[in-house]
Amino acid sequence: MKKTIIKSLSVFVCLLMVVACSTKRNSFLARNNHALSTKYNILYNGDIALNKGVEELKAQYKDNFWELLPIERMQVSQETTNPNQTKNPNFDRAETKATKAIQRHSMNIDGTEKNFQIDEAHLLLGQARYYDQRFIPALEAFNYVLYKYPTSSKIYEVKIWREKTNMRLDNDALAVANLNKLLKEIKFKDQIFADANATIAQAFLNLQQKDSAVAKLKLATKFTKRNEEKARYHFILGQLYDDLNYKDSAFTEYQTVIDMNRKASRLYIIQAHAKQASRLDFSKTDTLLFLKKFNKLVNDRENRPYLDILNHQIGLFYDKNKQTEKAKKYYALSLKKQTLDDYLIASNYKNLAAIYFNDSQYTIAGKYYDSTLTKLKPRTREFNLFTKKRENLADVIKYETIAQTNDSILAVTSMSKIDKEQYYQKYIDKIKVIDAKIEKERLIAEKIAAQQDASSSTDFTEKSNLIQNATSQKTVDKNTGIPPVTIGGKNNATSDFYFYNATTVSYGKLEFKRLWGNRPLAENWRLNTSKEVSQDANSSTDVDAANETKTEQNIKYTTAFYISTLPTNQKILDSLAKDRNFAYYQLGTIYKEKFKEYQLAALKLEKLLNQNPEERLVLPAMYTLYKTYEITNPNKALALKEEIISKYPESRYAQILKNTNGQSTIQTKPEEAYAALFANYQSGMYRELLPILEAAIDQFTGEELLVKFELLKANCIGKLKGVAEFKKALNYVALTYPNSFEGKETELFLSTKIPYLESLSFTKEKPLSWKILFPINFPENKSSKELNDKLIQFAKERTIEVLTTSNDIFTSDKNFLVVHGIKTEESAKGIASVLKEYKEYKIDDLSYVISSDNYKVLQIKKNFDEYISNNWVTIALKNPPAETKVPVVKSNTAT
Repeated sequence: MKKTIIKSLSVFVCLLMVVACSTKRNSFLARNNHALSTKYNILYNGDIALNKGVEELKAQYKDNFWELLPIERMQVSQETTNPNQTKNPNFDRAETKATKAIQRHSMNIDGTEKNFQIDEAHLLLGQARYYDQRFIPALEAFNYVLYKYPTSSKIYEVKIWREKTNMRLDNDALAVANLNKLLKEIKFKDQIFADANATIAQAFLNLQQKDSAVAKLKLATKFTKRNEEKARYHFILGQLYDDLNYKDSAFTEYQTVIDMNRKASRLYIIQAHAKQASRLDFSKTDTLLFLKKFNKLVNDRENRPYLDILNHQIGLFYDKNKQTEKAKKYYALSLKKQTLDDYLIASNYKNLAAIYFNDSQYTIAGKYYDSTLTKLKPRTREFNLFTKKRENLADVIKYETIAQTNDSILAVTSMSKIDKEQYYQKYIDKIKVIDAKIEKERLIAEKIAAQQDASSSTDFTEKSNLIQNATSQKTVDKNTGIPPVTIGGKNNATSDFYFYNATTVSYGKLEFKRLWGNRPLAENWRLNTSKEVSQDANSSTDVDAANETKTEQNIKYTTAFYISTLPTNQKILDSLAKDRNFAYYQLGTIYKEKFKEYQLAALKLEKLLNQNPEERLVLPAMYTLYKTYEITNPNKALALKEEIISKYPESRYAQILKNTNGQSTIQTKPEEAYAALFANYQSGMYRELLPILEAAIDQFTGEELLVKFELLKANCIGKLKGVAEFKKALNYVALTYPNSFEGKETELFLSTKIPYLESLSFTKEKPLSWKILFPINFPENKSSKELNDKLIQFAKERTIEVLTTSNDIFTSDKNFLVVHGIKTEESAKGIASVLKEYKEYKIDDLSYVISSDNYKVLQIKKNFDEYISNNWVTIALKNPPAETKVPVVKSNTAT
């Protein structure tokens, strides 16, 4: 009986399980069985994988606090990947679990889903794809929920995720419209309401509508229950208020983040302190309170990971207060702390470069600018700015070195004999202090070596200890003020590294010499066994070397040694003064035009004018200084203007200042004037342009675009006067504007292209085509126009070969009427004869048959007389003389 009951129960349970596992039966048991299996098995594991992936994503993400933070901590990769390829295995696992739940537990019966957990499976599927940055498939999953499960308990959450996906696809306006509708639907002010407001705030930020973003983000901040989000939202609000120039509101938002204390991430708190500090006006701020606050932050153990940020802010504080030594110290401390914030490192390097630049230490400044560029993103505006600044700095270093060196030499040579001796005696005293310190360390090393000489088997550790004992008591020398060797600039921590201690190094040298003798620097030096012989052989040499060193030191300690090296020849002194003055002029120009450092520019130019410069520099320096004063000191500019006009009334600078050029004065901005003149140049108006360019150069002297006008003038000269004059004009541009891009390109052109143009010469090689030239004077007269009309008529009537004509500019007073397209020399001669003999034309003007290659040379070098005198051309006259040959160039190919 029992067996029968057990069998019956077993069969019933099996039938019950079969019925419960069916996805085709809409029963209470089936619905709840599949719902429980979906929620507590598959989706539970999928949610764990998703959360783990999100945490990894946030851990990898690094906020850039130098820019406006995004609402969501997620960096979209720019890499193009396969839409079906996942990057994070956790998201892959979450997607797999969601897919499994849908495939195995979906109960779609009569078009209706009976498993109330499947909508959450689709939500999980969309989230996994979203975080995996496959936004199109994610959007499909979210839209499926909205289409199939409109009454889902997760419907608001799904709508938010759909709009987040739309924003990732750059559909920000659509996201704003949909989220505004959603906010009207949400009845309760809960976390969903906060998330919706935060999402629409990001959409407004993407659309650059910051006011709207502030309003929505304030609501999100108010209703979110997550402290991490609250701190982030308050920080972003502070940044937005900063951008909108609401300084007080920004300060309050940052203070809110700080007041959250341990409820907020420590990084947000430190960055909030930094943002507050960067907005302070230190001329009105209690500096003692600021230093007390930041020193407390620096000394807090919890803030050790953020010492780079804190020390940077203290460095900025001292920098703005002109305490550059302290600023350099804290910038160095900020750099010492390892950080992943490349822009913070770049900012430290940039500020250090500026300090050294303002201190005229341009070589060091250049190195810091090099370091700055390594930490900036290439092809950004800031990167290009510092690249240009670094390039310009090379010229500054060059001219500052010349100015400082020559200034120093000239200053000393102008002293009296007594002053010279006092000057060099101070220098000698400094040298003696340094040499005494070195000698003291050498004696200590010799003493240690002597003590160890008796026991050659002494352990190395014992020797090191003896050296340390001998040097550990060293303190700051009372006479010299030189501290012991330290690491990192800290006087309270002497170096343990062998080569940082001069005493140990000296001891090591003596010990090596005692054991091995004077070994030559060569391979296998240890295999040489003749140590004693080497010592004996070199002993006299060592004595001589020691005596020679002692003699050199004695000479070095005499003022006569240094005074004897000063130049006395007046020509040399004049040359030094000339080079120095030119360097000052270049520096004034560079500081004004390249760096916009108007105070420095004025200082250099004022100093130049006070040093009796050569005449050619006086007026340009005064005019450049006048243009600088227009920006920095209008009163001085007015006084200098009057001085130029009164002292040099006939100069072009005075005419510019008086604006007496009449109709030749260009009434537009330099940029517009140059564009118009360049267009005329392209149309071939070379003769007309030259006087206009000269007036423009007079008018725009001191402007940054002046070099372009000069270069355009040089090209016009090349078109009209040939390669020789073109070279001279280019030389002027290259030497007058060596720091500009155009000047450097011109210098390159002079060294590469001009030699080729100069090497061109007339040739007898068989050309591809020939031309007939008719020289005419410019401006043209009636007979020239009649000649041109006849040539045009002949070219039209010619049926044997296609001919064309042109009126080519040759020089400022001469043109060529040219017949083109002739295949052979014989044909060219025949055409010339036809033009001369046939009654329809009867052209008596002098003509020349020339090859195309030689015409090119003729146009480039403008050497028509040489061409004729060397019998290169066939001359056609009324009574044609013997043949002579000629080559030519198209006017379009002139220099």
